[in-house]
Amino acid sequence: MTERMLKTIGERYPLKPVDAGEFAALKMNGMKFTVRAYDAAGLGRVSVLLAHGMFGLMRMDTLIINPAQRDLPLFSYDRVYAMGNDTLILELYGTTASPFSCAELDRLYEESRALPERERRGACWYDGIRLPQSLSKKGRRAMTPAFDRITEKYLEAWLDAGFPEPFDMDEKRRKTEAYVGGLLKNGGPSTDVFRKNLGDERTAALFRNVLFGTA
Repeated sequence: MTERMLKTIGERYPLKPVDAGEFAALKMNGMKFTVRAYDAAGLGRVSVLLAHGMFGLMRMDTLIINPAQRDLPLFSYDRVYAMGNDTLILELYGTTASPFSCAELDRLYEESRALPERERRGACWYDGIRLPQSLSKKGRRAMTPAFDRITEKYLEAWLDAGFPEPFDMDEKRRKTEAYVGGLLKNGGPSTDVFRKNLGDERTAALFRNVLFGTA
């Protein structure tokens, strides 16, 4: 799915590879990680994190878009395939300088109600900035085609979303850096894995220099 998403993005915004350096290939907690990053001309930083382990029984895919050059919310896609289950998490974070709205994303959110929900586990520090159009789904692997379709529609709607020009790039940068800083300070499922294995300093370098491009 991440390759299809990159193709969709690249058709609108040419992708230029960014050297991930020491983070391009990692081994942690019995999982092998591959990291790729791109600068999308006219959009911002796009990064892909792929992981697999447990003798091929688990795979995790992540795609992040930090749209530094457009006043769109930060886009985060996570997919976990494990034990015959498929988990889809599509989240938008309020890093825009101006209030964000998108009727098509609202419509897709309503459409997604037909898909099985993933139970959320307790409160998270970023709940206040996660936008209500965010999705969290989980089902058996038979749901994979439906999850793929909603992902493609969701990405295209996000790319098509209207935005005011010009916008306050300093304000947008401040909000994005606050989100990344919040991840590094407060942690999260994947962030905690990196901090445990790489340490705080190297994790910060991975996040700021590679994944989000805020350095």
